[in-house]
Amino acid sequence: MYEFLVGLEVSDNDAYSDYREGMKPILTSYGGGFGFDFVVSEVLLSEVDTPINRVFTIHFPNKTTAEKFFSDTEYLKVKAQFFDVSVSHITILSGYEKDT
Repeated sequence: MYEFLVGLEVSDNDAYSDYREGMKPILTSYGGGFGFDFVVSEVLLSEVDTPINRVFTIHFPNKTTAEKFFSDTEYLKVKAQFFDVSVSHITILSGYEKDT
């Protein structure tokens, strides 16, 4: 399994919820899913200057499948409609192979 640890600055929670709802069936069709999901109230230490108020893990069967998902035309439509207007900053904290 390949997993990303992601930090976001969500600026519009309603639109972000619509994004999650719209992209989840596409994610599932690629064998992907979410692991942990946190709303963060305070970041005590950061290696980046951009703010983070949401941290989650997203996983796929492998890295190639993740790349295919993120370039899927239907996913990109949902992303443009909801994600791009709801998220101010994206920080990929890590990407790694995970033992299941």
